[in-house]
Amino acid sequence: MEPAPLSTLREEGEPAAAGDDSSAFSAAAVPPRPATHHSLQKYAPLDWTAYFDEERRVAVPNTDDVFNVYTAGSEGPVVFCLHGGGYTGLSFALAASRMKDKVRVVAMDLRGHGKSTTNNDLDLSIETLTNDVIAVIRTMYGDSPPAIILVGHSMGGSVAVHVAARKEIRNLHGLVVVDVVEGTAVASLVHMQKILANRAQHFPSIEKAIEWSVKGGPLRNIESARLSIPSTLKYDESRECYTYRTPLEQTEKYWKGWYEGLSDKFLSCPVQKILLLAGTDRLDSVIQFLLPVSCNRMGLRSQPVVFSFVKALTIGQMQGKFQMVVVRHTGHAIQEDAPEEFASHILNFISRNKIGPNGVEIPGLIKKWRQ
Repeated sequence: MEPAPLSTLREEGEPAAAGDDSSAFSAAAVPPRPATHHSLQKYAPLDWTAYFDEERRVAVPNTDDVFNVYTAGSEGPVVFCLHGGGYTGLSFALAASRMKDKVRVVAMDLRGHGKSTTNNDLDLSIETLTNDVIAVIRTMYGDSPPAIILVGHSMGGSVAVHVAARKEIRNLHGLVVVDVVEGTAVASLVHMQKILANRAQHFPSIEKAIEWSVKGGPLRNIESARLSIPSTLKYDESRECYTYRTPLEQTEKYWKGWYEGLSDKFLSCPVQKILLLAGTDRLDSVIQFLLPVSCNRMGLRSQPVVFSFVKALTIGQMQGKFQMVVVRHTGHAIQEDAPEEFASHILNFISRNKIGPNGVEIPGLIKKWRQ
């Protein structure tokens, strides 16, 4: 099915066309108000400078690769953030603004995303992405980095796990994986091309792209969408419109490698770990795998790879190998939809594990975080 043309998006307060039963844009979903010429103003892009402190270009030595990195904060351990496929480092902007008084936040644009430029932007293999992150951390901090907590969302969560599993980053003290689990991720790959094809593809303005992202797309937080969505777009001169910076549909050969074996790698990483999941369904699939009703409802009996993952991860949690937190009432991008709760979970994780700038607790700092 072809995605709905952008012209079907109505301005707020504009009456629906005959036969339009789209719940995403119905009068019931959006309170009516008088239409104005400035109705898209609420979707105007926001500048990252109010959230991050600096934007850096990190050139990896002996390569043509230059990675765009956003930083915030000047004290505490480094929370190094890796975004999901099709997102950018600005996906963590709101969360960074809520953490930067207590920790240092670094969010990089991965290869083929945002403002980063490489010799092959389409090489999104897990090996290349992992090497990129290790190279950027080494370029930024040398051989004596401060205490680092890796945070990865979706595809970036897989990258974070692979980086931690390599054991090449000195002073790595924590791993936070956001809304990605091996079984459900692998099982969903067969539908990914259809999902990508059915999303809106072209936008006459950045404002329209932001509007779509919160009305029919992946985000629920308008402020975060105004920050992050512009960085995911590029202008198509031939069509005179905006489209996606990252052509994910051309990277299909790498998708399976992102997630295969992820649960075992995650459990074996020799650092403190936390898994943040969105919603309640995944709580059923991870915790209640022994309950036949839950398994039937989730369709696990027909998906052996999902069941195998659930069993391994649940046993790992019961053995205390990681902490799991379900963040309710959010979409897939927890850090964008619920930035305050996301930031709180990260800071509590650091506090609970007593991770200071050099990997040790700093007197008085933990009490400050808990205020």
